[in-house]
Amino acid sequence: MHTPSTLQSLIAGRWLGSEPHQPLHGALDNRLIYHTHADKIDFDEAVTYARRTGVPALMRLDFQKRAQVLKALALYLMERKEELYAISHLTGATRPDSWVDVEGGIGTLFAYASMGGRELPSSNVLHEGPAMALGKRGGFAGTHILVPRGGVAVHINAFNFPIWGLLEKFAPSFLAAMPCIAKPATATSYLTHAVVKLMMASNLLPEGCLQLVIGGTGDLLDRLGGFDAVTFTGSADTAAKLRANPNLIRESVPFTAEADSLNAAILAPDVTPDDEEFDLFVKEVAREMTGKAGQKCTAIRRVIVPEHLVDAVGERLRARLAKIVVGNPQVEGVRMGALASKDQQRDVAERVEMLARGNEVLFSARDGFQPVGAGCADGAFFAPTLILARHGAANAAVHDVEAFGPVSTIVPYRGIDEALALAARGRGSLVTTLVTKDPAIAAQAVPVAAASHGRVHILDREAAVDSTGHGSPLPQLKHGGPGRAGGGEELGGIRAVKHFLQRAAVQGSPTMLAAVTGEYVRGAAVKESEVHPFRRHFEDLEVGHSLLTHRRTVAEADIVNFGGVSGDYFYMHFDEIAAKDTQFGQRIAHGYFVLSAAAGLFVSPAPGPVLANYGLDNLRFVAPVAIGDTIRARLTCKRKVDRNRTDEAGRGQGVVAWDVQVTNQRDELVASYDILTLVQKRA
Repeated sequence: MHTPSTLQSLIAGRWLGSEPHQPLHGALDNRLIYHTHADKIDFDEAVTYARRTGVPALMRLDFQKRAQVLKALALYLMERKEELYAISHLTGATRPDSWVDVEGGIGTLFAYASMGGRELPSSNVLHEGPAMALGKRGGFAGTHILVPRGGVAVHINAFNFPIWGLLEKFAPSFLAAMPCIAKPATATSYLTHAVVKLMMASNLLPEGCLQLVIGGTGDLLDRLGGFDAVTFTGSADTAAKLRANPNLIRESVPFTAEADSLNAAILAPDVTPDDEEFDLFVKEVAREMTGKAGQKCTAIRRVIVPEHLVDAVGERLRARLAKIVVGNPQVEGVRMGALASKDQQRDVAERVEMLARGNEVLFSARDGFQPVGAGCADGAFFAPTLILARHGAANAAVHDVEAFGPVSTIVPYRGIDEALALAARGRGSLVTTLVTKDPAIAAQAVPVAAASHGRVHILDREAAVDSTGHGSPLPQLKHGGPGRAGGGEELGGIRAVKHFLQRAAVQGSPTMLAAVTGEYVRGAAVKESEVHPFRRHFEDLEVGHSLLTHRRTVAEADIVNFGGVSGDYFYMHFDEIAAKDTQFGQRIAHGYFVLSAAAGLFVSPAPGPVLANYGLDNLRFVAPVAIGDTIRARLTCKRKVDRNRTDEAGRGQGVVAWDVQVTNQRDELVASYDILTLVQKRA
């Protein structure tokens, strides 16, 4: 039996809160499980601590080291996930619901650790190049850099995903060296409290990088400035109120909102009840209605189907919903749990009443709804509810009112254009699903839908084998939507990290830009290396170390031999008459021969610190190379990234990008690219 306790806030490095205040009840049986605390929070202290302690502690690490911390933290939490599952059960969630929250949140930490390790430098300056010449003589250039803002991020979250909601915001702001103050929704704040307790117990986080607010935000937003940021997940109404905070407006504080929206699923007109796609559509709608008891900002609220298929869709959905067992998830066979609270239960009931006016209720509590499990009669359960709005185009409530629970409304359409117009009536949504088997319909519909939805999920039998589903935001893809959905962006890979960084344009000589960005910039001074750069270990290499190779004249035999080896007998290389009629006026060497010949010029063949070449970036064949032309290459250390990894023998490695410029006898650039290599550190 759980003994009620008082949740504490984590403020300025200490846990605060002993006097109980607001009672929090379990969703399954309405039993008192926790209290918030009555102790007043000094938000000036919290913000000052984040700036004076959290920012310097994070800045003592670089992007790569912060990515390593995220990975270690994810491993730590994954080992202790069952502690979180046990508490998540109190929110009314089933094990699959909790998996999205618990392991989905931890997986987001893993994802950002991986993306940060692959894409970010081992410094605190992210070069957003390439640099561009701003003058005719090469002495003046410009580029963009992204740097930590030096402020604090306030993350305000909804009640439905207490762990994922925290971690999907924490991960990118942590990578960006921005300490965060997290404010979870009170109803399920005990689960966020549990994961923060574990995070702090790991002793992996720099001091001051994370604070937790249990209860209200008080005057927190009034204490922020232009170098800070606010992110919010929740209702559109609350987002509008927070966005209008006079201090946020006055100080131009960035505000990102991800709001609940009236997401749609569209069954395309090419799909018939006999198609596999028809069943996929019904299954997706039912899953989004009942997963997390419909308490998802991405849940399908409007089911948009061809007019002649309304009854067929309704019948199959009714049959599927009738099989859903609702109750305590600890009872075998239960597939849907409770809403998060009794307050939420009342709110959903009120909104269902609004949606049902003038419409048909196809499935609801009257269809034998009886939650199973001890104490469930007092729980916050709500029956899956399916409504049919036969005149949905004329029914404003369907497109304006959201019941944040297991509730969806079927809306008929005539023609794909009307279907898209109905979807847009939601005034901006996080996601829409289009189920079709016709690529031409997808090509027509998706660009239209994309204007009013943050994500478009196309589902057919081919995608179904791997699809993560309509309602699953992925770390690699943008999460957010226009209009009612908040107009913001979260996730989307490294884009999310950039939201918490300050972008600045930098102008100067190429040499100065190279010094600032930590990357070699074309035209900058190089360091002619008396030792071949490939003979230097990672620590001994410096950005700008360069080698200008000897020359090689391209002969007829080179082209013939390369064609024989590669099998590339393209006419430009072998047909002299046809080549004369082209813009080049003569036969030219294979581009990939030029690439190979350049490698032969700059490679140091003996064993050494360079372990492997694992790719080329930005390859361009700039000008043709003809028989008789003489080429040479300049190899320059462009960028070093210490990923703090070791091989099986325990020797460290780093990644080095090399700038390669291949020129002809007139010093004209003929080929340009970057080589990526693994380079060993000294023993």
